[in-house]
Amino acid sequence: RLPQAFRVDVIREEEDTLEFDMVGIDAAIANAFRRILLAEVPTMAVEKVFVYNNTSIVQDEILAHRLGLIPIRADPRLFEYRNQGDQEGTEIDTLQFQLKIKCKRNPQAAKESSDPDELYFNHKVYSKHMTWVPLGNQTDLFPDADFRPVHDDILIALLRPGQEIDVLMHCVKGIGKDHAKFSPVATASYRLLPDITLLQPIEDEAAETLQKCFSPGVIEIQNINGKKVARVANARLDTFSREVFRHEGLKNLVRLARVRNHYIFSVESTGILPPDVLVSEAIKILMGKCQRFLNELDSVSME
Repeated sequence: RLPQAFRVDVIREEEDTLEFDMVGIDAAIANAFRRILLAEVPTMAVEKVFVYNNTSIVQDEILAHRLGLIPIRADPRLFEYRNQGDQEGTEIDTLQFQLKIKCKRNPQAAKESSDPDELYFNHKVYSKHMTWVPLGNQTDLFPDADFRPVHDDILIALLRPGQEIDVLMHCVKGIGKDHAKFSPVATASYRLLPDITLLQPIEDEAAETLQKCFSPGVIEIQNINGKKVARVANARLDTFSREVFRHEGLKNLVRLARVRNHYIFSVESTGILPPDVLVSEAIKILMGKCQRFLNELDSVSME
């Protein structure tokens, strides 16, 4: 088979999910994209938690871990990486958030009530309670910025009257290779395009049985000269269940294969950056790696 011209087809694009086809590439390149999306596209996440007061039942370490995994809506391209030995953050490499909340009894609550939502104020600590505290001249640097958690309704802890949490967080730029909290995707995966071939006409009852063997939409039945004839309508909907091989009369009439250089990618973002931006960032990172490799080769050949 002649090598195919490389192309990318966007199939489905929603707010946080993107499905696209990469056609005409090698498995190694497809896998490089997947791994870069998972582990090398940077994001901002909570790295240091300064606990001033925590009288909740959640231990400091668990609280810090939970805060670290909350996705922060902040464009990592606006920030630098923090230098290794730096204890103090600066406006160019750190975002600061504060979480200060105390649980109190509701004096207006009905005596016989047992509902915590009625009995207490602030008994549920959500990610919406995290507030951005500008560092240095960040208010001038980011006048229109809206730095906050991606989702407002992530439950961090439960409190009871008298308990409080008072912490300060430092978010820094990092990559998924160092810690999963920096990974910008919930999932990034690919599969090969299914290729279903009917080796001879399949009609009437056999056609209906065949249709039931595959996912809905894969096989359609056409009416030709009063006969029901099966036809492959959309192979990409197939999940490779191999159900057809359980039917003695059908298993030798169908060939299941995969198109070797047609990859169906699905990328689901955590909401920090849109998935199309993540893919273009991954391409830039791969290009940078290739350029570094070529530069290394040039410097070796010059020596």
